[in-house]
Amino acid sequence: MFIVRLTIAACVGILWTAVASSAFALSLDEAKAKGLVGEKTNGYLGAVNPSNAEAQALVEDVNQKRRQAYEDIAKRNRTNVQAVETLAGEKAIQNTKLGYFIEGPDGWMKK
Repeated sequence: MFIVRLTIAACVGILWTAVASSAFALSLDEAKAKGLVGEKTNGYLGAVNPSNAEAQALVEDVNQKRRQAYEDIAKRNRTNVQAVETLAGEKAIQNTKLGYFIEGPDGWMKK
């Protein structure tokens, strides 16, 4: 189990690098720094303010790529997608910079 978690964690790290280079005018790093998006516990990105169309489009694009990557990781490691999503969510929240948004029990909060 440790090897599977380690492999999944390594793949998740590679995933963040790949997803961070989005083709949108608003980059993922910019959107996080401006407080427009945040990391969710389920391994996906969320729009802090869903009425911002540019942020929402970025969220949808990033989450589509993450979902595909999670499915690939799960298949390679013979585990289910939910396990990968959960681990990815834990890692994403751990790696979120102070002052950036994360999903908490009562909604969005700054780390």
